[in-house]
Amino acid sequence: QVQLVESGGALAQPGGSLRLSCVASGFTFSTHDMRWYRQVPGKEHELVASITSTSSRANYIASVKGRFTISRDNDKNTLYLQMDDLKVEDTAIYYCSGPRYLPIFATWGQGTQVTVSA
Repeated sequence: QVQLVESGGALAQPGGSLRLSCVASGFTFSTHDMRWYRQVPGKEHELVASITSTSSRANYIASVKGRFTISRDNDKNTLYLQMDDLKVEDTAIYYCSGPRYLPIFATWGQGTQVTVSA
């Protein structure tokens, strides 16, 4: 059974930094592209960043490009999101996942809350 456990969320000030982690189990982490999503109340999950299985390529939405860095450690089955120069609009619950079209990733983890406020 796939388990994705996110952590690292906290209250941060604008301009600050946070590092999110996601520990994966129940599937072969090293062979799957992985993604970070975020959700604010009343809205759909938004894809924030993605990374290929070998870390050969990463993609970001425009609003976080240059501020966020996605990475992974396949030996530790862990996905990361380094978040720098945080903005109030980054406030959300952050989730990690594999490709959503795969049935094994149909269920979200508990997510980790990021709140950016002065």
